[in-house]
Amino acid sequence: MPKTHLPSLSKSVCIALACIVCICNYGFNVFDPGEQELLSWSNKCLTQSFAVLPSDKLKKWELVLTPDAFIRLKKTYVNGKQEFFSFHLQRFNDMDYLGTAQCGVLKLRTDDADIIVQTHHDRKGNIDTMASELTINVKNMEPERLDSLRSALLFFKKKTL
Repeated sequence: MPKTHLPSLSKSVCIALACIVCICNYGFNVFDPGEQELLSWSNKCLTQSFAVLPSDKLKKWELVLTPDAFIRLKKTYVNGKQEFFSFHLQRFNDMDYLGTAQCGVLKLRTDDADIIVQTHHDRKGNIDTMASELTINVKNMEPERLDSLRSALLFFKKKTL
């Protein structure tokens, strides 16, 4: 009785399919390793530099640059009030820094009123509005670090255009 080559054929087909899946997975990856590292560095920079002032009375906060190029800042105060700021880097114009290397204010500007501002659980009521500038208190922002952050934000802005 002749021997069939089906087991070796199915093994070859499985290996070929696995190779195709790997190529497709890595071929359609949204981020290359450099972009992923830049995103990670940007988030680390923003998180480490965010300064919580005692007068803010913040319970918790979150400042993040998302993989789809949104800057998001969420503040929750001790009294329960929440503030949320968000904008897409496609609308990013430039940034200013006022202060010293130890502490200061980072101002992220957009072309128009493109920054979403929402408040919840406020005594004045919930507010939804738009702004053209996001002001962030920061610490330990050396000029080189500030320049690198600006370059990273402009990189992600150009990537989205």
